[in-house]
Amino acid sequence: MSNFRYKLTRELSERFADIQLEMTETDHGVSCVVPLEHWIETAKALRDDTVFQFDQCIDVCGVDYLTYGEDEWRTEDVTSTGFSRGVHSNGPGRFSWSNRRTESMPNRFAVVAQLLSIPHNHRLTIKCFAPDEGMLMVPSLVDIWPGVNWFEREAFDLYGIIFKGHPDLRRILTDYGFIGHPFRKDFPLIGNVEVKYDEDQQRVVYQPVSIEPRVLVPKTIRRDSRYTDNMNDQEAS
Repeated sequence: MSNFRYKLTRELSERFADIQLEMTETDHGVSCVVPLEHWIETAKALRDDTVFQFDQCIDVCGVDYLTYGEDEWRTEDVTSTGFSRGVHSNGPGRFSWSNRRTESMPNRFAVVAQLLSIPHNHRLTIKCFAPDEGMLMVPSLVDIWPGVNWFEREAFDLYGIIFKGHPDLRRILTDYGFIGHPFRKDFPLIGNVEVKYDEDQQRVVYQPVSIEPRVLVPKTIRRDSRYTDNMNDQEAS
């Protein structure tokens, strides 16, 4: 890539020429994919190098690319019942746990960090993919930006990504005995168990889920002459 849209992209390309960052420029700014083995090295350089000075990491999250690019809904027309094919879909979460999707895919899980440089008024998105085999483990950024402590705990809780070197990697949003990771796309939308207060036992109990997976909200795009006529008028003018 020779013609850069942003100065930041050129500076990243020059500084990390030996790492071969995969950089993307959009209207929203610059993002780059960092090889896992260079995750910490790159993060430290982005914080410490005067040309970057990304002194704040404002967010860290996980991403699950299972079913990425698949369209669950038919949006251009409607059926006789008013619902799209999503009612009968086998998309993410709409299945029983025993029938969940289990196929492996390369680069399914990623960690994304949003960086902010106050001195240069720059923003940057960096991403690395967790290993495909074995344990999903990514080095922790806590020693570089201490404020990501809870963000990494959230990603661990919701996606099952383990942050190596994190000082206190525990669940932060789900219950102590929660099974699974609810933001994974193979996690059933209805969950694994349901919780209720049992009057006879005088306590909260866990029991098997008693509802079936289903789609409750139709999603259709209908043609509206008001907008169509307005677009035609604009094209004519």
